[in-house]
Amino acid sequence: MPLLFISCSSDLDFDQVNDLKLKPVVVANLAHFNVPASQLRDDGGTHIAFDAREFDVFKDKFFTEDLLKAEFDFEIENTIDRAFDLQLLLLNANDETLETISFPVPAYTGSPNVIKYPTEVFENQRLELLKQTVKIGFVLIVATGPPLNEDSTGNIKLKSSATAYLEIE
Repeated sequence: MPLLFISCSSDLDFDQVNDLKLKPVVVANLAHFNVPASQLRDDGGTHIAFDAREFDVFKDKFFTEDLLKAEFDFEIENTIDRAFDLQLLLLNANDETLETISFPVPAYTGSPNVIKYPTEVFENQRLELLKQTVKIGFVLIVATGPPLNEDSTGNIKLKSSATAYLEIE
């Protein structure tokens, strides 16, 4: 009995792989802190606290070249009976401020005080500034009010995340 093999084939275009574009979306924690009121000792006047943290995301050429857009989301909870202004500073390698983003935080009055701020979108020129960022600075300006000391209660908490939109060819 004879065997008959039949196969079908089509021309393959291996150059199609050159047209491949991947568009991954990466979500990660950006920064967070939890500062107790007892660490913000003052006499009732305006008080400023500063901290800076390394932000080395853009040391990787992959992110620098393939990033199309970034979005930062911020949530602040305040259970201290003082108002604050939180400033986020994007700093370059020379510690120069590229951009300042301010978040007004009302004083705690006994009811939940969690604020979700509008998303900060980085595209075009603003994205180019972000790519120069090597540190993120935090300036916490405590408004005038009742003095804070080691017995003061409450906390100010920051949670933030970053969403990166990439295009890889």
